Amino acid sequence: MDIKIAKDFDIKPYTTFKIGGKMKMVCFPKNLNEMLAILREKPNIIVLGNLSNTLVSTSGYDEAVIVTSKMDEIKFEGTKVVAMCGVKGPKLAQEVCKAGLSGLEFMIGFPGSVGGEVYMNASANKQAISDHIVSVTCYHRTKGLVKYTKDEMDFNYRSSRCQRDDLVVLFAEFDLKEKNPQEIQKQMDENLAFRKSHQPSLALPNCGSIFKNPPTDSAGRLLESVGAKEINIGKVRVWRNHANFIVNTDNGTSLDVLTLMLELKERVRAAYNIDLEPEIKFLGNKNKKEEEIWLRLNKK
Repeated sequence: MDIKIAKDFDIKPYTTFKIGGKMKMVCFPKNLNEMLAILREKPNIIVLGNLSNTLVSTSGYDEAVIVTSKMDEIKFEGTKVVAMCGVKGPKLAQEVCKAGLSGLEFMIGFPGSVGGEVYMNASANKQAISDHIVSVTCYHRTKGLVKYTKDEMDFNYRSSRCQRDDLVVLFAEFDLKEKNPQEIQKQMDENLAFRKSHQPSLALPNCGSIFKNPPTDSAGRLLESVGAKEINIGKVRVWRNHANFIVNTDNGTSLDVLTLMLELKERVRAAYNIDLEPEIKFLGNKNKKEEEIWLRLNKK
């Protein structure tokens, strides 16, 4: 197969955080057959989407990864829509809007791709990607190709069966509602306006929400109450408009981000006895300090 493969690949420009070193090898499959060929040869390979929810180590990664950005096909059949894992959220929202289909308006402002958004059950503006899912086809590391219904996916807040079973999302099928495209567009415009006022644009490199909301509370509220908006470490800082975002101001490093995250977590624990859980993933070669911090960040 004519699979595009890049060696010693500089991943930094491809991440929304604009942080990361060189990857040993990056595979860019264009379709399902190429994706499956790679997964069967390397069943434990890491699969990445739009790198909008991943902090990559400044030291890079000495293993191969898959980036799904070229797997961006969308198929329509009436109100049914099938989207491959590499389709970016805004593209899917725009395409279903043109078709007069409602249910994915919230995705207009999401920088991620379908695979990652299904994996974590992305949500915003009172909508979640799981709301209109019919089925998800995945790759299981030992069973191979598997298909799950919506109920079998065990969707919950920022979670799905994917985490428990270490699944790779290949594509998802949605059943949407017919609606006037102008009304859909109006809702998307409102969602974008809300997002711009509550989240930093990618002109300020960031990785989205840093911590998950604890039950019955808001991570942003807790962080703001402990003075998070005034904190900066190295070349990264907490965004002044919302305390649950970290922005890269000038060539920040993965260690800068992790150190700042630990400071935020410890302040909230000291004030409220609540352990905030990271929403972002950390990938790559961890030095001793980064390994120690990441373990502490994930300790409950």
